[in-house]
Amino acid sequence: MRPVLIIGGGVSGLSAAYYLRQAGVAPSIVEKQPRLGGVISTSVVDGCVIEGGPDSFLSAKPAAMDLIREVGLESEVIGSNDHLRVTYIKRDGRLVPLPDGLMMMVPTKIWPVAVSSLLGWGTKVRMGLEYFRQPAVTAGADRSVAEFVADHYGQEAVDYLAEPLLSGVYGGSPAELSVASVLPRFVEMEAKYGSLTRGVLAAPKPTAGSGTLFRTMKRGLQQLTDAVERAAAPEFLRGEVETIEPDGETWRVRVNGEWIGAARVIVACPAHAAAGVVAGIDGELARALGGIVYSSSMTVALGYRRDKLGHSQNGFGFLIPKRERKRMIACTWVGTKFSHRVPDTHALLRCFLGGSEDAAILSESDEAVTAIVRGELHEIMGVTAEPEFARISRWPRSMAQYTVGHAKRLAIIEGRTRVHKGLELIGNAYTGIGIPDCIKMGKDAARRVTIAA
Repeated sequence: MRPVLIIGGGVSGLSAAYYLRQAGVAPSIVEKQPRLGGVISTSVVDGCVIEGGPDSFLSAKPAAMDLIREVGLESEVIGSNDHLRVTYIKRDGRLVPLPDGLMMMVPTKIWPVAVSSLLGWGTKVRMGLEYFRQPAVTAGADRSVAEFVADHYGQEAVDYLAEPLLSGVYGGSPAELSVASVLPRFVEMEAKYGSLTRGVLAAPKPTAGSGTLFRTMKRGLQQLTDAVERAAAPEFLRGEVETIEPDGETWRVRVNGEWIGAARVIVACPAHAAAGVVAGIDGELARALGGIVYSSSMTVALGYRRDKLGHSQNGFGFLIPKRERKRMIACTWVGTKFSHRVPDTHALLRCFLGGSEDAAILSESDEAVTAIVRGELHEIMGVTAEPEFARISRWPRSMAQYTVGHAKRLAIIEGRTRVHKGLELIGNAYTGIGIPDCIKMGKDAARRVTIAA
């Protein structure tokens, strides 16, 4: 009988395992892949640190840094080079910098928006008038991000601000994503101030020395998951969970046709997989989990000799709105965004494809994908050089989409989960998609099962 069995070995499951070990509980993890860490995967080629999945985490959320300190890696943390942070949007075939002072799609400075060629004068005037908007008398139902942004700033702001920014983070469409679940702070500002611009301007400003926007590990985020795995020392059971069922006050878990006993179970796999795991014990819970949509993603890292690239990489990279998109969604200029990731002799371009509307790209061959990306880089950046190397990572159905109605689905999931003593559900499908969010969910689940033991 295992004290706690964790289903899924991504960062959520690993974090739960770590905090269980800290509480004196020996964790076991069932994972169908040959390694733990999930979408966090780092390789090094020609001195270039290549992230197959996420490349960083938000500094504002403390759970990741707390865990990093606990496993002794604080000295390995680096911040983004925010003094070089310029993000470009493709508009009418050319790269246009996002105006200074934008908080997502919310303008906080007049002049940079006024002189920018990214938006037309109709949108600029509307942005200025939005400052005088008053709060609505009654709160409305959940809306899509597209409806919310268009209501405040117009459709052009959706097309050239909200859509590319959210596609780069979620791989999803603002017409489907829930503003209450994806941008809750802005919903709160709207309720209090009416105007998002006034709400952002009234918010507390970051204090001096509060750090950079993004942080990561000097040698890649797998440094963190590897360290957490060593510290957690979980029993690693390679296999796929078919179902779970209660066994008195404990649980039975069927893995590859064999039953395993566990006092507590933490389900840390994607919601679509979790739906199959719990279907035999709770149809309503399974239906709610199955209602969470996922998008697929792909990263393509191309390494070049810097002297042959023919581009200055004067910023963090660029985003391509749907209206301008062929296959590529975004590209990061890694050496500018993070020091220590790329040697001076090289340049590393990390491109993103897939998303909710182009899962088919994952079925293309490596050669075809590389040709697609090189063609678009030639068009957008003028890059004609042959890359020194290419590394492609495919992540099918990996990114949860918080679509309209997500809060109601989440309430059903949380309510049904409480019915089943000793069962926990964690992962990027629920209350946050970022690394700090997943770590926090793992820590909280570990605390709850330890208290309940």
